[in-house]
Amino acid sequence: MEQDDVIIVGSIGGPFGVRGWVHVKSFTQPSANLAQYRPWLLQINNHWQERHPSHVRPHGKGLVACFAGVSDREQAAAMAGISLGVAREVLPETEAGEYYWRDLQGLEVFNQAGLGLGKVAGFMDIGPHVVLVVAGDGDETLIPFVAQHVTRVDLELGRIEVDWDEPE
Repeated sequence: MEQDDVIIVGSIGGPFGVRGWVHVKSFTQPSANLAQYRPWLLQINNHWQERHPSHVRPHGKGLVACFAGVSDREQAAAMAGISLGVAREVLPETEAGEYYWRDLQGLEVFNQAGLGLGKVAGFMDIGPHVVLVVAGDGDETLIPFVAQHVTRVDLELGRIEVDWDEPE
């Protein structure tokens, strides 16, 4: 499966117990939605591999899961850090004003004065909200992805307009 066809929706954490279960960090809202999306794709050696968890259940702020062939703590520990994705077509369509992070990646960011601040290089989920990481001219600008600062997202034009001053 091609990278553009996959949306990263979580990652595998450390082992959970001694019988091969792993912690799963979900990037979906709410986090339990991840259990509904199938099949899961795990990025192993830079290739997406389809894997079907045999069990998934909520645990704390995330999920725990087990996979066929992973039966002990050492095997589970070897999975730590693996990105978890799903094919784009299994995800629901977004509502107005909602976006998948993948769709915003690489968009040009401009402030209200029309000054280009750079391109969306990534995101940081800091709890109460997401922060855009905008890379430009050798520096990064961090902009909270909230209505107060993000005034317009235009996927067709490939740009985001923000109420944000030029970095000093």
